Amino acid sequence: MPSALNVGNFCYDRNYRIGDTMKLTPAVEKYVLHWGEMGTRWGTNRTVAQIQALLYLSPEPLRADQICDLLSVARSNVSTSIRELQGFGLVRMTHVLGDRRDYFESIHDVWELFRVIIEQRKQRELNPTLGMLRDCAADVANETETHAVTKERITNMLAFVELTSTWYEDMRDVPTSTLTKLMRLGAGITKLVKPVRRGKKKIA
Repeated sequence: MPSALNVGNFCYDRNYRIGDTMKLTPAVEKYVLHWGEMGTRWGTNRTVAQIQALLYLSPEPLRADQICDLLSVARSNVSTSIRELQGFGLVRMTHVLGDRRDYFESIHDVWELFRVIIEQRKQRELNPTLGMLRDCAADVANETETHAVTKERITNMLAFVELTSTWYEDMRDVPTSTLTKLMRLGAGITKLVKPVRRGKKKIA
């Protein structure tokens, strides 16, 4: 009989319990705490962000009770946070052969993680703003009391947000390998489009 079992993309030895390898070392604690603080700035509950960070760093899936112990968070808070993370598509449930309990793991591919986070922010922030701007632009076009400059600025903002939304839609399905190359070319592209300062010769 094999001594190892597969869980998702992981393989574990049967001689230790799932979750035993995750330790809250000083570096891990610093990462998790900072991610929680960043979460509050992004409009996310601190515990939700900390749990996502912990699951991302964990070399294996964790149970809710293990998350409670590692973060010293109430079980009810952990359960609520995990459901929210599942709703975002950032965390998924998995199971271990011979164990009826639920385990949870985060998306581990950083690019996929980035895509999911951006998609959620787009749905929660950009899309409502885009809808509001379209309504305002349509309404203000027929308002005689509104100054022409005000109308122009609303139209300009709408055009900018629409361009941002379209850019995201175009980039969303670009393969990770292509995105990585584009990011690495960033400095070179900037040099090509950056205007030449007065007093300096343009380098061919």
